[in-house]
Amino acid sequence: MPDLPTGTVTFLFTDVEGSTRLLHELGAVAYAEALAEHRRVLRAAFAAHDGVEVDTQGDAFFVAFPTAPGAIDAAATAVDGLAGGPISVRVGLHTGTPLLAEEGYVGHDVHRAARIATAGHGGQILVSASSAALIASDEVSQRLGLSDLGEHRFKDLAAPERIYQLGSEEFPALRSLYRTNLPVPATPFLGRERELAEVVALLARDDVRLLTLTGPGGTVKTRLALQAAAEASEAYPNGVFWVPLAPLRDPALVLEEASRAVGANDDLADHIADKHLLLVLDNFEHLITAALDLSAVLVSCPHLDLLVTSRERLRVRGEQTWPVPPLARNDAAELFAARARAVDPSFTQGSAVAELCSRLDELPLAIELAAARTALFSPEQLLDRLSQRLDLLKGDRDADPRQQTLRATIEWSHDLLSNAEQHLFRRLAVFIGGCTYDAAEQIADAEPDTLQSLLDKSLLRKRDDPAGAPRYWMLETIREYAAERLEESGEDAELQRRHAERFLELAEQAAPHVEDEALRGGREWLDLLERDLDNLRAALDQLTAAGETERTLRLAGALSDFWGSTPHVAEGRRRLEGALRADERPTAARAKALNAASELAAASGDPVTMGHRAEEALALHRALGDRRGAAKSLHQLGYAASEEGGWARAQQLLEESIRLFRDLGDEHYAAWATRTLAWTYAQSGALDRARELYEDGLHQARALRNAAAEAALLGSLGWLAVRQDRVEDALRLYEQSLLIKRDLGDPLEIVIGLCGVARVIADAGQPETAAQLISSVESLREEIGEGEAWVARMNEQ
Repeated sequence: MPDLPTGTVTFLFTDVEGSTRLLHELGAVAYAEALAEHRRVLRAAFAAHDGVEVDTQGDAFFVAFPTAPGAIDAAATAVDGLAGGPISVRVGLHTGTPLLAEEGYVGHDVHRAARIATAGHGGQILVSASSAALIASDEVSQRLGLSDLGEHRFKDLAAPERIYQLGSEEFPALRSLYRTNLPVPATPFLGRERELAEVVALLARDDVRLLTLTGPGGTVKTRLALQAAAEASEAYPNGVFWVPLAPLRDPALVLEEASRAVGANDDLADHIADKHLLLVLDNFEHLITAALDLSAVLVSCPHLDLLVTSRERLRVRGEQTWPVPPLARNDAAELFAARARAVDPSFTQGSAVAELCSRLDELPLAIELAAARTALFSPEQLLDRLSQRLDLLKGDRDADPRQQTLRATIEWSHDLLSNAEQHLFRRLAVFIGGCTYDAAEQIADAEPDTLQSLLDKSLLRKRDDPAGAPRYWMLETIREYAAERLEESGEDAELQRRHAERFLELAEQAAPHVEDEALRGGREWLDLLERDLDNLRAALDQLTAAGETERTLRLAGALSDFWGSTPHVAEGRRRLEGALRADERPTAARAKALNAASELAAASGDPVTMGHRAEEALALHRALGDRRGAAKSLHQLGYAASEEGGWARAQQLLEESIRLFRDLGDEHYAAWATRTLAWTYAQSGALDRARELYEDGLHQARALRNAAAEAALLGSLGWLAVRQDRVEDALRLYEQSLLIKRDLGDPLEIVIGLCGVARVIADAGQPETAAQLISSVESLREEIGEGEAWVARMNEQ
């Protein structure tokens, strides 16, 4: 192997575009000649700029450069040298500080450069952000310029990377991951190349639409599934979506979680329809009864594929199972060494590593736990101590040997913890779906040093959140073990009480902000509740199980605007209706929950239940002297009456609601209620009165600087102008509305506004232009996951 650059190195990968097609077009002899010329040109360019050829496979080159300017100059020279010829190459550059081992470069920087190259097109030179920062002043870069192509995710599933292109030439979109919520793994994907290829090949088969990866905990089924989904992503132009099921306890939530993942607010099957889409359903084993629901969705959606991870097969028609095997011996040793180097960069792999991995049954999670201890023990010491413990702790002989090994390894790792570490480890099991440090401190008495120690030992993981505080979480297998320890300690009831109190407090603190944001626009508090949804669910379950019915009502009611503003309407209705049935006492908590149930019934298109709940809520609010609650009930009652065509009664109720809101000084709600009132007049044919009310509401919204209400009312006036054949007014009003919605950054409201514009254009005698706009609107509507009927209904107001 030649002397390779060390320290900061820039990697360059090239690949011939359309090599198979070229072979057929040119013929074997001409293609071989062209390929030889291509190699000559590239090698000359690399050598002229101090590039060292690391590897060549087929028609692809892997070259290392000691400087980023040398790499970009070589890339430009190579592409220019091939211009006009039959062969065109895509080039990718990335700069990092890889480890140089005996076998060559080690580290994710190599994989990153390769991924960037494969995302490009022939003649295109792509540059990572780290390389771009080092070549900004280079003569070639300044002459040709660097075009910012934005942030992209690649099949290595690392965090989004900002990509630049040398020059300003137009190319098709990069072949990066598109429409995906696949999480960013904590560590690179290592080993399992054969297994990955087999899973991807199964996904590619037309007769395999439900593929279940089975195996005990610790075989890293999730990581393999995520990587396979990324590798197969080009076959799914409508998206690849991850649905984490470990935190769920109710099988009825499986389809709702899948709907949330893909952005569907209506029926999952209706939303997917004939889209080419892949769902990755992770940790299905405790929700097996939901498998039949999945089968029904598959039948309805001909181009949907499902990739499932589970400790057992689903046992439904059409399922293809694939048992996840242990790591191959070499892959297991490589994984151990990689994780050990993360602890100690100077770690060298000896003969004990292979034996240790064998004793751990080549289980990835067990290997990671052992490698995390190399700061304290050498591989030889680990082998000695772990071997004794494995023999001692393995359970029943008829149990899965790998499950015995994993449990023994977790227990061994746990027993090495200090008392303080063990104390925090078991207490953190109370959280479902992870927690922030503040929550861990308040509920589990966490301290920074102890928490960091659990992270260092791989018993706890950290996920950075750009929109909020970092979150700490456990792999489900480890959390199950920690939960056992918590139950044995006798602390579980107290911890669950603290947990429920914390998340009830959070929901009640967030409620006025979420309501206010629902009126004005903005998502910060909604996003905060979404991040802790699994903990909120657990708190509701705990309060219900403890028979604390009033606090259950308080929590379900406090989440009412959250349920209604997110794809959780069906779950919110179930939670609220269950809480209302469990506690029928005439309390303030029940009154608020009744209003919430009425609002969610409206969102579900159930005006009958909406009216019944609002009527009961109104009576209770009046009995309790809650005038604001009564005003909201009146608004809901008026809306319910309008849904059934009772315009006069609806107007009477809404006018009373508006008077109450104004008496209370709540002009924001009054503006929204005025918009509803105006709609009832428009629907009943009193268009001039409707216009007067819309304009009154618009004046209120502008005086209040309520941009969300202003945009909505401008859109309503545009809709009314269409009905009155005032085309120019309609276009002007919709334009003003859309400009505000754009600034607010609400894609749903933009969809609603564009629908209105399309209607105006069609009425103005330009049906082709309107059709093109509607096509674009449909794409955006599908992307954000809103139902067609709901958008049409909102556009009428």
